[in-house]
Formats: sequence, structure tokens, C-alpha cells
Amino acid sequence: MHVNVILFGEMGVGKSSVINLIAGRPVAAVSADYQGRTMSSKEYSFDVSGRRFHIWDTVGLEELEMGPKDYLNAIEKAHELIRHLSQEGGVDLLLFCIRGNRVNATTQSNYRLFYEVLCGSAVPISLVITHLEREIVMEDWWLRQCKNLEKYGIKSAGHACITGLPWHSKYPESLVAIRSLLASYDGEGKYSMPSEAWFIQSMRAFGMSAPPKHLKGKKLVDILTKRCRLDSWLAQHIAEKLGRGP
Repeated sequence: MHVNVILFGEMGVGKSSVINLIAGRPVAAVSADYQGRTMSSKEYSFDVSGRRFHIWDTVGLEELEMGPKDYLNAIEKAHELIRHLSQEGGVDLLLFCIRGNRVNATTQSNYRLFYEVLCGSAVPISLVITHLEREIVMEDWWLRQCKNLEKYGIKSAGHACITGLPWHSKYPESLVAIRSLLASYDGEGKYSMPSEAWFIQSMRAFGMSAPPKHLKGKKLVDILTKRCRLDSWLAQHIAEKLGRGP
């Protein structure tokens, strides 16, 4: 059995370090700098608990750092990746990588954009909380912050509290945590993106049930601006890129 996983989160959160942690060795280049990074996602494959996990590391979403054009391109690439995986059996799991010391409105926007809009709230999502090397007990972060995440509307099927620093004493513990998270995936919730259904599902997630012919242009722009807090100009271009522009 193979499992298709998309790893996403803002730039500098430590997604490449998560890949290296799962691998148990350096396989992904680690960089907090946006300059020179490709907009394309990269696939890594691992065997965990008798299953083959194909994990796609996506470019970080950070509008202020990237600029509107590159941010738009990154979203388009993410959309293309989901469509591609739909032809390869579907998306099985989302891993949302967040910094333990920075949960804010940007975190919420990325969650809503990727999970709710692009994946129609139809894929199991788990959180990987990074940069927890200062915690005496890393799991204590979750006990303190889970209610705060709920306030931002961020829900998950599971979580792993980790450090991505290979030399840190908590690194072996982090390896156990991330691999246990993957092993706990129960095979439920595979998501494929039909040309229309993904959009209808995302509308329903926001309480809209209008006929498909009305679920175009302005409604999607409104969601991207109000729900995901994107600039109106950028939201219009994203709607067009996703094939639902005015």
C-alpha cells in the first residue's frame, strides 16, 4: 500500500528538516531563505510500518516574502500537484508544518487556503510542530496550545511535537514522534479532485450550497479575501488560476 502525503507550511518552518528527520539522514536541502527556491514540489519516499509513504514537500507560502507573483505561482503549483495526485490514487494525508513559537493569522490563512479551499476539507490533516528544542518536554507544548489552535479554527487528526536539529538530544524522540504519526494513518479519507467537485465541497465548508453555476468568480474571491485574508488583487488572480475567475 502506498500513501500520498502533502507537506505544507510557511517558509522557514522546517519542512525540509521534517523530511530529513523521517529519512534518518540528510536527503533534503535545508534553507530558510526564499531566494533560489523552486516553485515546484519535490517527492520523497519512505517505508514506515510496512507502507510506502510518498511525501511531497511544497514551497512555503509567505506572501510578504515572496511577492504577489511568486505567491500566486506557488498556489498554482500546489493546485497542479493535487490534480496530479488525483490521477495517482488521490491525496491521502496533509501534514501542516507550523512553528511552535509562531502561531498567528498567517498560520490560520495557510491552513484555510490549503486544507479548506484547495482540498475541500476532505483530506485528513495532521500537525507537525517544529522548533520545540527549548521545551523541557516537547509534548507539553500541545497541552498548552491546543486550545489556542482551536481558536484559530485549526483542527487536526493527529500531531507530532519535534525538533529538526540533528544534534539535539531530543532528535531521537522526534523521530519516534513523526514516524508514529505516519504509522497512525488509518487509510481513511483519500481525496481526488474532480474538476467541479473540489470547488463545490469547499463552498459547502463555508456554509454555501448554491448551484454550481453560481459558485464562480466573486464567491471564490470573497472566500479568499475574507476567509484566507488575501489581498483582493491576489485573490482575483488565484480564482482565475484555479479556473473559476469572473
